[in-house]
Amino acid sequence: MYIERMEKLQDKLRSHDWHGMILCQNVDLFYLTGSMQAGYLYVPAKGEPVFFVRRSVLRAQQESAVRVVEWTGMRAFQQQLAIDSGTIALEFDVLPVQQFVRLQQAFPNVDWVDGSALIRELRSRKSPAEIASIERAATVVDEAFSAAMTELRPGMSELQLLCLIEQQLRASGHLGPMRMRALNQEIFTGLVGAGASGAVPTYFDGPAGGSGLSPAFPQSASHHLIQVGEPILIDVGCNIDGYIIDQTRTVVIGSLPEKLQLAYDLAAAILFELETMLKPGATCESLHTHALARAEEVALAMHFMGYGADRAKFIGHGIGLEVDEWPVLAKGVKGELQTGMVIALEPKFCFPDLGVVGIEDSYLITEDGFRRLTRTQQKLFTV
Repeated sequence: MYIERMEKLQDKLRSHDWHGMILCQNVDLFYLTGSMQAGYLYVPAKGEPVFFVRRSVLRAQQESAVRVVEWTGMRAFQQQLAIDSGTIALEFDVLPVQQFVRLQQAFPNVDWVDGSALIRELRSRKSPAEIASIERAATVVDEAFSAAMTELRPGMSELQLLCLIEQQLRASGHLGPMRMRALNQEIFTGLVGAGASGAVPTYFDGPAGGSGLSPAFPQSASHHLIQVGEPILIDVGCNIDGYIIDQTRTVVIGSLPEKLQLAYDLAAAILFELETMLKPGATCESLHTHALARAEEVALAMHFMGYGADRAKFIGHGIGLEVDEWPVLAKGVKGELQTGMVIALEPKFCFPDLGVVGIEDSYLITEDGFRRLTRTQQKLFTV
């Protein structure tokens, strides 16, 4: 599996006439070697890849599918690679400037190019083993959600409800982190947001952030006590063996106000309409265009995917080892859906004084359409 991935990356390097690629981001290292130990992976366009490991060399040797060499410093790295010239790709989207400068100094005659698209394209299409891990995560989320619904009561805090869900997830193998590639984007399990508390805007690049417990982590659940008639947005995931499922359901104790019920019904309708568009060859932009047009039809565009200036600019995204994988379903993204891609669709409506309603499911793109990976029933849950 890892050798096949490496060979595909080498094919991409040769197609660009690049001499090789140096990778250091932990998720990319894991994807290509099977080990998430700290170091540099050098993938030549031709020849044997080598994983130069700082720590832990012993564990990397036990886990890595490629040869491991102990890192002893930049000078030794320079001598071992013996690259006097040529074009070498780097992960410009995640590589710290400090490390880039050190590489420039060590290899002064090399032309450096951005190879991040190569690895992101490669990772966007999932293998059967990857899909199986995502499906296991989907089952765990469904079970944790169902268990939490039996415990939900008025007066329970958002945090208490999230803890119930998270306890079940962790006991079933959830690793904890929901990794993201984008700078300063962080998630740990997800969001439980009730009423206006769930609609508080924040830096997180999504349609809902939540109040959080502190400005030190200004998102997710707070101490707000859940009331009858409030929309409860439960947007949580699960990480099994590194692979993530992403799911959102709206819950209410009693019934929703009419305005929110109409918005939820529209979100569900948009999701089902987008499902009919899920097939190889569909453009990423077309799904976003359709969803936004539906919100505009009923004058809810300012509430769609957030509120006002804080609206998210997408309707869905790829998932896998990270929550924000390719493709991105947004305006201007001309790329097409391909078999093996796994995406999440998440139409949501945000009302600052009332809360957030919506639904999110994850899908595998197949040769003849799609397969829904999330297990939880697609409905508004009432308690």
